[in-house]
Amino acid sequence: MNASFLENTGAEYAVGDRDFGRCWVEIDPGALVKNARVASGRLGAGAECMAVVKANAYGHGVGLVVEALRAEVRHFAVANLKEAMELPEWVDRRCITILSPALPAERPAIAASGCVPMISSWEEASAYARAAGSTGAVPVHFCLDTGMGRMGVWEEDAVALAGAIHSLDGLRVQSIASHLPCADEDDEYTVAQLERFHVLARELVGRFFPQARVQVENSAGLLAFPGHAGDLARVGLMLYGESPRPEFQGELEPVLAWKTRVTLVRDFGAGRGISYGRTYVTPRPMQVATLAVGYADGYRRQMSGRGAEVLVGGKRCPVLGRITMDQIMVDVTGVSGVRAGSVAVLIGRQEQGEIRVGEMAGWASSIPWEIYTGLGARVERRIKSE
Repeated sequence: MNASFLENTGAEYAVGDRDFGRCWVEIDPGALVKNARVASGRLGAGAECMAVVKANAYGHGVGLVVEALRAEVRHFAVANLKEAMELPEWVDRRCITILSPALPAERPAIAASGCVPMISSWEEASAYARAAGSTGAVPVHFCLDTGMGRMGVWEEDAVALAGAIHSLDGLRVQSIASHLPCADEDDEYTVAQLERFHVLARELVGRFFPQARVQVENSAGLLAFPGHAGDLARVGLMLYGESPRPEFQGELEPVLAWKTRVTLVRDFGAGRGISYGRTYVTPRPMQVATLAVGYADGYRRQMSGRGAEVLVGGKRCPVLGRITMDQIMVDVTGVSGVRAGSVAVLIGRQEQGEIRVGEMAGWASSIPWEIYTGLGARVERRIKSE
């Protein structure tokens, strides 16, 4: 394929740069830094943010995100050992938290890695202590279940288990941790949960683990209840520019824009069906563009017929018919200059238009976390160009 061919087709590709991208996301490092500073600004003296970069940094591209935060954050959190090992070598392994419980077979490798697992039971604690060997005590986070119901020791059992763990030579409790299940929707419950947690955490630190830090808040908790943050705050969604509580959205800057290209533009007469099942039949003559994105890329099929729109030429264009694996069709009637190669925005800004991830989540009956982490492997991750 040569430049003259591309020029003759009228495609809006950057021929000199060989930009033939079909579907990609652009990551804004400056927005990441801004959001990290917003989070840090809500913490007390000596407290730090832990950047949650599990699931490929919420679909944003873990390498791009971690590098952008290099000067802002030293603590990172992932879901498992595999994700921990994918972080850049410059990240201190002692500052990597593994959030999910490990399989028994994974524990020796985690102990050897220097990463810090969450533990919820005597079985886990004793296994890590045995794995310590001659390498020194294994650092762990002692997790309390104060209402999430996913992992952690029950509150009423915490003191007894802490006393037992305290006797293990091969273990060092680095922090007392818990998690908030409804900080974005139930303030009364969350405040009571935070108060219970901090009372118990102070007892455990005072009696057993004097060097341990305290961590409990997620993005919603840090935004709404910064006075309860403790020493570490696990920052996820807000880091990527989306607030789990709408009243704080103005403080954050979106990090990700999701774009694709028009591959075909065709004129349709009235009465023509579009996509599988002919769920949409053109009511009048229309101009329809086919875009290079589908549910294999993370553009969810359940948005079909639910009012989904994209931006083309800065204007909102409805998605027509069912979303297919690799392509969608949109109404570009009245949008001037649309041709093969034109850029369409799925999430983000174009001219005066904007589509936010929360809006897309609404079309999909989903949540922003799922939209971000559902971005497919063939969607290229790029740094935003100036």
